Amino acid sequence: MARCDSKAEISFIKDAVIPNLHDGIWPTEVSAKLSALRHERVRQPIIYVGVTTSSIVAGALKTRSAIEQYLDDYSVDADVICVGSHGLCSLEPVVEVQMPGRTRVAFANVTPERVNSILDGALNGFIQPENVIFQYFSEIHEPWHGIPFRNELPFFKKQNRVLLKNAGIICPDSIAEYIAHGGYSALAKSIRKYTYDDICRIVEESGLRGRGGGAFPTGTKWRKALQVATSDRYLICNADESDPGGFMDRLLIESDPHRIVEGIILSSYAVSASKAIIYIRDRYKITIQRIQNAIEQAYEVGLLGYDILGSGYSLDIEVRKGPGAYVCGEETALIKSLEGKRGMPSIKPPYPAEFGLNGKPTVINNVETLANIPEIISNGPQWFAALGTEGSKGTKIFSINGQASQTCMVELTFGEPLAALLDLAGGVKDGRTFKALHLGGPSGVSVTADELDAPIDFDELPKRGISLGSGGVQVLDNTVCMVDLVKYFMHFIRNESCGKCIPCREGSNRMYQILDNISKRPVSNEGHNTLERFKGVIQLETLAEVMRDTSLCGLGQTAPKPILKALKSFRDEFEEHIFDRKCRASVCRDLRTFYIDIERCTGCTACAKKCPTQAIYGTPRSPYFIVEERCIGCGICQDTCKFGAVFFK
Repeated sequence: MARCDSKAEISFIKDAVIPNLHDGIWPTEVSAKLSALRHERVRQPIIYVGVTTSSIVAGALKTRSAIEQYLDDYSVDADVICVGSHGLCSLEPVVEVQMPGRTRVAFANVTPERVNSILDGALNGFIQPENVIFQYFSEIHEPWHGIPFRNELPFFKKQNRVLLKNAGIICPDSIAEYIAHGGYSALAKSIRKYTYDDICRIVEESGLRGRGGGAFPTGTKWRKALQVATSDRYLICNADESDPGGFMDRLLIESDPHRIVEGIILSSYAVSASKAIIYIRDRYKITIQRIQNAIEQAYEVGLLGYDILGSGYSLDIEVRKGPGAYVCGEETALIKSLEGKRGMPSIKPPYPAEFGLNGKPTVINNVETLANIPEIISNGPQWFAALGTEGSKGTKIFSINGQASQTCMVELTFGEPLAALLDLAGGVKDGRTFKALHLGGPSGVSVTADELDAPIDFDELPKRGISLGSGGVQVLDNTVCMVDLVKYFMHFIRNESCGKCIPCREGSNRMYQILDNISKRPVSNEGHNTLERFKGVIQLETLAEVMRDTSLCGLGQTAPKPILKALKSFRDEFEEHIFDRKCRASVCRDLRTFYIDIERCTGCTACAKKCPTQAIYGTPRSPYFIVEERCIGCGICQDTCKFGAVFFK
């Protein structure tokens, strides 16, 4: 059965580990138990199953059930431990086996049907080469022959996994395993050794900047809140990851939730906050479950609540579920939502650090920003400042999907070229051509091949007209229509706009209408229809500038970015849609022109009967024809034809 922290382990951590957590010096028997929690030496087989939102979609729960059934059927005495994700989402479900005296080995795409053969081999000293991914390096265990080590694989070798070092390795439901791997030592060190001002100074010296997209210096924000004279302060962890396709924060929480909890406690201590709130989207069920469990365990061992570690500092953390509004990613809108009001941005100043939740100083940081704090405290600000570039310190986590060869989550040091993201994702799928790398979700931009040499840097990318965003990356290939893509983003922005300011509300709607118009076949070929469509595109740039300069919040100010960049880099596609009424990717359905190959058509009449506009004519048992003027490009004829005689151009 799946293993999690037992009452005995919680008691062991609370009574034997926590009292000496600040110096990390324990009696021999305590050190031996912590070593056992790291699974450095095992007495019986351990089977690790990666269970996160992405792996559950791939069938991880069914795989885990099949493993448990196998152990019951064959009376195998083994532990089954749920772990997080290595970031290899396309290879899930991932299962790892650790035998006594042997290194831990990982298998990919382990479906329930493959469980028996994989375990039959692994438990008897044989590894199936077709499913294996890697083995862990260990100086005290015998390696498996012919299997690459984890740190030798290009996917891991090219990364700098600082924040992801525990992801896929430890059990996210176990505070004991997190502490055994060095967790909460930064908290114990800080709360005994440093004052509020000291922590702010350390974070300022580290050069840490916010990872939510704004890149504001974290230490500066904290100090502003700390300097406001007040009896109460709040810290909010913004875990409401709302970018379509972005999943960095969710996967980080689900793989290493105690890192986030420790980061929140340290950050709250730095600003002298007595209450912390984790704002998270209601539909992220597994994420909420993992972080809530981590909070409860922290309370149990005395790392949360009243008088933490006997320091006199007290803190409570609460999880608050949001409705899923994109605009609530903006600080002031998020605060309004927490206050029970409609999520709408407010004019700044005053900033939340001065006047935030309930009128009190409030610090808002996203998940990845807070995850950096324990590492900065443990290793020192100089260590962190040495990573990255002059203006962008540390590492950055990215989620990569779209038309990439593999969907994944990666961590790179600032200063690496954007090309490294495409490389880690394995390029585009076989048989396709790379078109662009889209960064930053609905408010981001698409980077072409000749721009991939740009360094990942908060300051350098904007100089090239590129915004980094929060870390969501979509790989685009030749099957993607750029007009359709920016139309989707503008449709998203239009629907997510709070409607408070006119430029965003009306501008996003008008831009969507223009894009929708040029992605459809004109009603009539007469008059100045083409000229009107072209004038609409000319208006896009003017509308974009007005939205950017006059919108109230970042949602409206950054919404035009994908359109402006697409017009600059892919203007030929826009012109094809306007003048040639053609979509080269054949994505814009209303611009497709269908025709019937008379050599293949048997005259079965099936397509003519299904056509909703009666655009198909002919004589039974003779070739049929499509009247282009009546065809609406729905594609029903192509779906209906059993002889493959219908094509489009």
